[in-house]
This record gives sequence, structure tokens and C-alpha cells, in this order.
Amino acid sequence: MTKSVGRVRLIDSVNAVPATVWDRLAGKGNPFARHAFFSSLEDSGSASEQSGWRPAHLVAEDDTGAACGILPGYLKSHSLGEYVFDHGWAQAWERAGGHYYPKLLHATPFTPATSPRLLASNPAVRQRLVEASAAVVQHNGFSTAHATFLTADDADSFAKEGWLERHGVQFHWFNHGFRNFDEFLGSLSSRKRKMLRHERAQALAAIDGIDLLSGRELTEAVWDAFWSFYQDTGARKWGQPYLTRRFFSLISERMGEQVILAMARKNGRYVAGALNFLGDDCIFGRYWGASEHIPFLHFELCYHQAIDIACERGLVRVEAGAQGPHKLARGYQPVEVRSAHFIANHQFRDAVAEFLRHEKSAIDVEAQYLAQSLPFRQTV
Repeated sequence: MTKSVGRVRLIDSVNAVPATVWDRLAGKGNPFARHAFFSSLEDSGSASEQSGWRPAHLVAEDDTGAACGILPGYLKSHSLGEYVFDHGWAQAWERAGGHYYPKLLHATPFTPATSPRLLASNPAVRQRLVEASAAVVQHNGFSTAHATFLTADDADSFAKEGWLERHGVQFHWFNHGFRNFDEFLGSLSSRKRKMLRHERAQALAAIDGIDLLSGRELTEAVWDAFWSFYQDTGARKWGQPYLTRRFFSLISERMGEQVILAMARKNGRYVAGALNFLGDDCIFGRYWGASEHIPFLHFELCYHQAIDIACERGLVRVEAGAQGPHKLARGYQPVEVRSAHFIANHQFRDAVAEFLRHEKSAIDVEAQYLAQSLPFRQTV
């Protein structure tokens, strides 16, 4: 018999829920929904109150007190590390005399990848979690709540409760039965095929080789090398890296079999690396860095190696992170990503809703234009 939904609690640490319970609700198909990923972020200090990511997870319990649903969340004191940009909304709210922060964000920190947010299968539980999020905002006088990079089911669940929907574009690679990179190249136009072969050859000729490391191969010395690359890239892109050094040690310890680190060797040392996570049917590219500039090495490590891995393992797609129209020429296709937003103030909500209507029209036009630039010989 299905148990009824009892209370919904707000907890300040992922570790307040046993990993076995969390993963039973989240499943293990997506690495960014797993307890191990969230706990590595929180235990390493990467996602903490000090970094502007105060854990605020909602846990629904049935009438026996057992957890029956989870909505991971964070109270944010800024809008960094989210990849769905609301800085303009914050500025407008502040100009009107309000305090935009803290806000409530339902997301996997620093991770612009689609993954489950409503960790529950029961529709009633899912509804209660969405209602509870809005109640937290209203009870505490917060400006907004946001849920980003949603699955289709989750986006629909938030929309049913009146949350505003926002759309964006990412670039994903899809495996249409390709067994290797050459078969993928065969689907491209002659000019694009020659371009990719040239850039792969040039990148690989400039290094001694690439090591694909996972599990026990991810030693602290390897992470030290990658950390130096990550720090340099983070400092140039964001001003400071989001993730602490300890985060990489913890994910290696807790979920190393779902990690593939592509490290480029030259003259007996590592000179560049790209970090990937494995899901059931997808490889997710996350971070990259290098100690020296080598032409086309970024494309090789971040995009071409990921395609190689997907073909070898029979994965259906590659998600290579946020933004990047340059991915089009490398066979990555524009796809829609969805987020949901709760705004307590009705006047502000109406203004944001009007903005989102115009933004959606512009995104539709952009997606149509990008689709015309795909490098394939024919629709695949």
C-alpha cells in the first residue's frame, strides 16, 4: 500500500540523509544526482555557507518518517557558478529597493548538466517538494527560488505549480550507432571531415600521448597536476576556481569509477587535462586546463576524446558543458535546456515573465539558425 506524504524537512547537509537512502531515490544513472557528488562538494568546502552555497535540501517523509523524496537545494548569496544567468533580475530587484539574496537554488553546484532534481517517483511527493520550496521562499521573505538544468519530467512538475519556465541552448553530441570516430567522421561533409582530421593530427603530433585514467589510476599526483591546470583556467574564466583541491580527492575516493580523466603527456610530464563523468548512457565533460598552449589540444581532450569514449562504450550522447557554438563544427548539436523560477512578488513575476517570453522567441530563432550550421552530410 502506498504510504501518504507526511512532513517536508529542510536539512543543512547532504550527510543528514544516508547515502543508501539518497541514492535509492536518485538512482545511479546520473553522476550529478548521487550522494557521493553532493557530499564531495559539501565536505570539501566547495559548496558551503562560506563560498555562498549554504546547503538547504528539502526531504519529504512518509507517514512512518522514512524519506520518500528529496529536492537538493542551496541558499545562495550570489549568482556565481550557476550557468543560468539572473544577474539582471538581481540588479532590477536591488534597484527597486529589495534584497535579491539570499535566494533558493535547486541545482548541482557548478554543474551545467541536466540531471534529476525531484528525487521521487510518486507524483504527490514531487508536488509537495515543489510546494515546500515556494513555502520556504514565502516564509523567509526570500526573493526567488530557481531550479536549473531540469529533466523534462521535472520541468513539467515545476510548471504545473506555476513556476516560470526558462529556456536555453547547449551543445550535445549524439551517437547514431557509431562504433568509432571514423564512422562519425563519415557522417560529416567532406570539408568538415578534413578539418577535424587535421586538427586531431596536429594536436596529437604535438604531445607524446593521452592517458585515460579512472578508479585507482587517479592518484594524488595525477590530481595535483590536474589541479594546477584547473586553477589556471578557473582564474582566467571566473576570477577564482569554484572547487577546492580536496573535492577532487573525494570524488576519486567516493566515485572514481564514474570519472575519466584525459591527461596529455609531453616530455615526461602532464601538460593538460580534461575531467569527465560517466552516466548510464552519457559522458559529461566538465573541467579542462593546460600548462601551455598547444593548438587544437582543447578540442582533442574535451570533445574528440569524449566522442571516442562514447563510441567505445556505446553511450548515446556527450554533454560537453555550457555554451560554445564552436562545438557545432565538431558535430555537437544545439539542444534545449530548461529551468524553472518561482518569484513571490507578483509585479516582479509579471516583469520577468514578459522578459522570458521575449527571450524564448530569440532563443528559438537562434536554435533554428544554429541547426542550419550543422556539419553533417545529411540528417543523421
